[in-house]
Amino acid sequence: MPNLPDVVLWSIPAFVLLTVIEVVSYRLHPDEDAAGYDAKDAVTSVTMGIGSIGFDLLWKIPVVAVFTAVYELTPLRVPFLWWTALLMLLVQDFLYYWQHRLHHVIRILWACHVVHHSSRRFNLTTALRQPWTSATTWWFYLPMVALGVHPAAIPFCYGINLLYQFWVHTERIGKLPRPYEYVFNTPSHHRVHHASQGGYLDRNFGGILIVWDRMFGSWVGETERPVYGLTKNIGTHNPLRVATHEYAAIARDVRAADSWRERAGRVFRGPGWQPAAKRAEAGRAEAGRAEAGRAAVPAAETTAAAAPERAA
Repeated sequence: MPNLPDVVLWSIPAFVLLTVIEVVSYRLHPDEDAAGYDAKDAVTSVTMGIGSIGFDLLWKIPVVAVFTAVYELTPLRVPFLWWTALLMLLVQDFLYYWQHRLHHVIRILWACHVVHHSSRRFNLTTALRQPWTSATTWWFYLPMVALGVHPAAIPFCYGINLLYQFWVHTERIGKLPRPYEYVFNTPSHHRVHHASQGGYLDRNFGGILIVWDRMFGSWVGETERPVYGLTKNIGTHNPLRVATHEYAAIARDVRAADSWRERAGRVFRGPGWQPAAKRAEAGRAEAGRAEAGRAAVPAAETTAAAAPERAA
């Protein structure tokens, strides 16, 4: 097994250079419709990225132990050659698609991934806004080790995947030629992924390739301009709160749950899930507020109309 480099660490100078170029481009050619940059938001994203490097070292300790044990137990061996490396990247990208998709539809996994979606901006620093609790991501690649891929190849392939995705976090690049857009993840596809509109939610999960989304029915093309962030934005630049806010919300919901079934649903069902009875109760409450609002309008109009008479 060759001594593989840490792709992400080696790419940090390129990340800095490209970010500076993007910032300058907004100064020279402003775009009023683009989300652009905000200093506090960018600092938060960079802080989250730096923190994730340290926390990843911690989470990888048990992962490396398990991966090594599985590798020693399997009789299979895949040599690291140029063509097998390409196959490894292909398989890793396929598994990344499912890792990414499930991190959107299972709440305890979403609590990790929500960090990356918590910015209401979309620029190259957003790519650096990574979670500090990535222990849930690495297990998706255990099948590769069981098939004989050396454990060291997994972070190498994962790093290349993340490196590719850095440049798709931008509004400065429009749609690319159709053949490229059809096969690969692009800024246009990823803008959709980071949008909070209903038609864009939970779409375009691909890392390097977008063909997985086309194959499994999760692809949507960019039409209207995306609105970035969460459906309920957190309104904080505190890195600790950004990293943990969804875990705190899960804990609150579990404490307030009426049954063990509801507690399990609050953890393992989708983000925003609640029992049918509570959904109905929330719907009735919303309808009541809407009815009260409609009733208040005529009353306000009557009061306004009567005001001149009282003045007279």
